[in-house]
Order: sequence, then structure tokens, then C-alpha cells
Amino acid sequence: MLTFFGKYKRFGLVLLILSALIIALFYRALDPEKSLPVFQPSDVNPELVDSSLQHVKKYHRIADFSLTNQNGATITQEDYRDKIYIADFFFTTCLTICPVMTSNMADLQAAVLRDDDVLLLSHSVTPVIDSVPRLKAYALEKGVIDGKWNLVTGNKKQIYELARKSYLVAKDDGEGDAYDMIHTENFVLVDKERRIRGIYNGTDKDDMTRLLADLRVLQASYRR
Repeated sequence: MLTFFGKYKRFGLVLLILSALIIALFYRALDPEKSLPVFQPSDVNPELVDSSLQHVKKYHRIADFSLTNQNGATITQEDYRDKIYIADFFFTTCLTICPVMTSNMADLQAAVLRDDDVLLLSHSVTPVIDSVPRLKAYALEKGVIDGKWNLVTGNKKQIYELARKSYLVAKDDGEGDAYDMIHTENFVLVDKERRIRGIYNGTDKDDMTRLLADLRVLQASYRR
């Protein structure tokens, strides 16, 4: 009898291992790991996308940029290299959606304060008005933490093109200056490869909860 069991011991171990693998694969099939889409211009409301990009279906990335933050420092894509970040567009004199957006961004800042690989970036759509001193005063008023959250101003044409051709979040107002635009309430989640992974209503608390959940999913994808 002992000889019989000894003879089939190896077979039993192999069968046990195979069974465990099958169960693990079956569980994964029932409960797959969540992943985020990569947004392309063709996935977004055409009103928010420059006409030259509306049919682009792959390879979209945030363009290089060079802007000035609330401390007068030059901020470029290099400051966001290998970082996940959340971007939006605002202006300091806005009395409608911007105060809510800024408050929600401040809440996000608190939530990611200890996450070294997550940053925030807010672009002024009225750079002529939003000088460095004005941005600094606004930053102090709203609790912006240097090094975690940059409020940036700069060349109007560049900011317009970033909004329309990179982040896909602004309407062309079709009047006056060639680079006038109507910014939206959208927050954009950008991955370490400078791709758009989520677009959220920056005035909606439920969407902020969804954004944070998606951020954790994106962070987890870099640990796999």
C-alpha cells in the first residue's frame, strides 16, 4: 500500500499545482484587473478638439510646454517627467465655475499630498491678467502647496493650443482674438507617458471620487 501511494505522490503534487493554477485563472477571469482607457481626440466631444485633430485615433500625447508658475519659475514638461498629474484650465477673476474647481483641486491636493509621483497643474486662460504676482496671491489664498501644484501663466497662443490640441478641454469662442477660448470645467488625468487617461467634471464631487479611484488604478498599473 505504501509503495502504491509513493508511486503516485509526484502525480498528486502535479495535479494539485495544476488545480491551483486553474482556480487562479478562473478567479482572474471572473474578476479582471481594472484598467483605464487611453483617450484620443476622436473619443472626445469635437467642440473641445481642434479641427486638425478631431479624427486622430491613436498616439495622442500632451505637447511640450514652457510656462511660468506662481513663483516666477519656468515650468516645462520636464518638471512632470515620470509623474502622473491632474490638469485643468481656469482664471483668477472667474466667479462662476472656477472657485468650485479650485476648491475641488485643493481637496485633490490634500488627497495626494504624500504621493510623490502625483502632481497638479492649472493653466490660466487669461494670462495677460494673471501675472505672477496675481497667481501668487491666488495661490496663497487657495492653499496651493509649492512643488505639488503649479498655477501657470504664459503665452496666450501656447495655452490655447494646449487646451485645444493637447488636453482637449476648451471651446473656440469664434469671436475676437484668434486665440480666445471658452474653458470647460474638465479635469484631465495624465499618465507618465503624457497620455490622457480620464476626463472629469471638476465641479462635481462624485466625479472627484471617481478621479481618485481611477488615479489609484493608474498607479497600480505601474506596479505590475
